[in-house]
Amino acid sequence: MAATAVHRFIFIVGITSLLHAAYSAAQHRAYLRITEQEFLSLPIDILIQGIVSLFVTMYGIMTLAGEFKEIRSTVDLESKSWETYRNCPSFYTFNHRGKALSPYYDPPVD
Repeated sequence: MAATAVHRFIFIVGITSLLHAAYSAAQHRAYLRITEQEFLSLPIDILIQGIVSLFVTMYGIMTLAGEFKEIRSTVDLESKSWETYRNCPSFYTFNHRGKALSPYYDPPVD
């Protein structure tokens, strides 16, 4: 599918550009330390590159992620019955001390 390859390429370009903006910001801070200048803010080109690459990366990952699920939990739960809600197989316990209270319980002979 050509759209997926294009979106994957957009995502990779966005991540690469975002990493480059981070590296440029670190280099700028190192340059300011070496020249003993005070840090006021990042240069406008690094800020613009960081913001644009963030949005490009978000667009690329949203198109690669596929279909999103509804946030409302009622959408998934509308088709289930009441018995399905209360069914929790992970809480089933068959070997417990309550069986010793039963009048029909025969303790094992060792």
